[in-house]
Amino acid sequence: MIKAAVITVSDKGSQGLREDLSGPLAIKLLEEISIKVVKYLILPDERDQISTTLKILCDNNEANLIITTGGTGLAPRDITPEATLDILERQAPGIAEVIRLKSLEKTPKAMLSRAVAGIRKSTLIINLPGSPKAVQESLEVILPVLPQAIEILTSTSFEH
Repeated sequence: MIKAAVITVSDKGSQGLREDLSGPLAIKLLEEISIKVVKYLILPDERDQISTTLKILCDNNEANLIITTGGTGLAPRDITPEATLDILERQAPGIAEVIRLKSLEKTPKAMLSRAVAGIRKSTLIINLPGSPKAVQESLEVILPVLPQAIEILTSTSFEH
């Protein structure tokens, strides 16, 4: 079974000032392909808190897959990619590239995404933009390959 964590990065969401729609949507889409979401968090746009949380989830083998939503744009507090890069051991640039490429077919704003993807230990981490529409479109692109990616990464066969 693939274990996933979904982390929404949002100052307002973490303070309870905005309802998170992206995280629950990501959970729904992952569970539709039998990926079990074992952790869901909403964190503020704080680099150290994001990177520490990612590191703990990976190093304690709590999840084989971590999806982050939010904090990938150009705003000064959008630091999810930097927090992710702080703890990655290897990058998986093709994932973020294909998401941007497919998103560009729908909106030129996709080129403003700074999202990254990569690996720490046996966990694949993928940054997604924060809007529900972008989460839906991004996951539609990558969901078909996630079971195989995690299988390769963990050397474990998963039913999908």
